[in-house]
Amino acid sequence: MRWVALRMLMGDRGKFLGLIFGVAFATLLMSQQVSIFMGILTRTASQILDVRDADIWVMDNKVRFIDEVPPLADGDLQRVRGVPGVAWAVKFYKAQLLVRLEDGNSRSVIMMGIDDATFVGAPAEMIRGELSDLRQPDAIIVDKAGYEYMWPNESYKLGREIQINERRAVLVGICKASAPFTTLPILYSKYSTAANFAPKGRRMLTCVLAKPVEGMAGADVCRRIEKETGLMALTQEEFFWKTIFYFLGSTGIPVNFGITITLGFIVGAAVTGQTFYLFTVENLRQFGALKAMGVTNRRLIGMILLQGLLVGCIGFCIGIGLTAFFFVGTSQVTVLAGLYMTMTALVGTGSAVLIIIMLTALASIHRVLVLEPAVVFRG
Repeated sequence: MRWVALRMLMGDRGKFLGLIFGVAFATLLMSQQVSIFMGILTRTASQILDVRDADIWVMDNKVRFIDEVPPLADGDLQRVRGVPGVAWAVKFYKAQLLVRLEDGNSRSVIMMGIDDATFVGAPAEMIRGELSDLRQPDAIIVDKAGYEYMWPNESYKLGREIQINERRAVLVGICKASAPFTTLPILYSKYSTAANFAPKGRRMLTCVLAKPVEGMAGADVCRRIEKETGLMALTQEEFFWKTIFYFLGSTGIPVNFGITITLGFIVGAAVTGQTFYLFTVENLRQFGALKAMGVTNRRLIGMILLQGLLVGCIGFCIGIGLTAFFFVGTSQVTVLAGLYMTMTALVGTGSAVLIIIMLTALASIHRVLVLEPAVVFRG
């Protein structure tokens, strides 16, 4: 019966290819949009993930996400260091500043001020220059995407001078960094250097980065810090998800991507369902003949499910392959760097395709189950 089912399915090549196209298109649209959606959400908290040396973030207790952090008093650093369970704590600065390039043009950038002594919060990988070069006067490091944004179509060149709040800054290195949500260049400097670049104010300490004593859970140390200082203390994972949930609840990103993903599901279900249903209707005489020969309803259901699963499997593989090809082809595009197909998108899309196939098969199965074998003898 399996062979008969496959022969019936592939006998009409037009409908067979149409079924595959419908599933492939739905798979491509859903998997691509889910992956891009997850990638963009990750970008909103990418600077949190890039800090690999510290497990705890201490900040003002009204912080909602990483780009809305009221500054702390310098004395808060010592208060955090005095909490039992804190192995060490250092200063960290993050803000959006305006820089002026050599040609007079201005660019907005994200300035990151890392600890002068330990370089906690520094980029993990350098492309040009050395991290130790930050100890030079007025030294800054820029991320690869930021360099290409500020100096497009130019080769990497160290020693460039720019102005930040009318102060000289010298480029001593180029690094790799996760793309931020706003796709602005990311500049790194020592905390003391960033203090000279930043607008003058009474406070500039964005947050305190800390590490728990070995053997102690980061979450437990966070609760101690909150109790003794009144500040908010979060583990890296907690701060990451706090930022993600802020953007999920306060922006139109989920709605826009949700509409596209839903449309992909509806279009895939409509095209596949209609085509598969018409295919079944046109083959009712063949199903009637099989019934007349004594084939049970259970066997007929198995034939229809086999046809649906085969179409779903081929279409899903083609759609996922096209999605993977898209992300591989755009991996070298600066603005799309870091976007890739996730396992969650793969499994979620596969589940959605399975639902489409099951719904489509159910509609066709109903027509076959109520079919009278005598239909084969009608003119």
